[in-house]
Amino acid sequence: MTDQGPVITLSADAWEAFLATLFERDDRLDVREAGVTYAPDEKVDAWTLSAHAEALRSGEVDGDVWGTLQDIEETAGSEEDAWAKIVAFYLERDCVLVQVQGYDEPEEWLLSEALARRLALPGLRG
Repeated sequence: MTDQGPVITLSADAWEAFLATLFERDDRLDVREAGVTYAPDEKVDAWTLSAHAEALRSGEVDGDVWGTLQDIEETAGSEEDAWAKIVAFYLERDCVLVQVQGYDEPEEWLLSEALARRLALPGLRG
């Protein structure tokens, strides 16, 4: 945990397993229940989760780092600096940074802590 908010590091396999525990229905993410059948279109992948993230930097999903930076009324000289400012902004606002290791490109997601807790994000304490 940082001074501002939790940072969770997951392997690519753990991230994929986490996504597989979720479903989306009527624009709401939730955790699958054992023994319940879910429609194929309720499956959650990175694209689906991106609609619920506060911000993200991903090789698979365009998180629009520069647009997000503009939304928080900041400027930066590089994408790395931009992302650092975005992370600081959201960690100060009760968000969780999820860093996924094992991909060729950076995979980092900012989720509200309330959403992360409701979805039982692995590694979240307390």
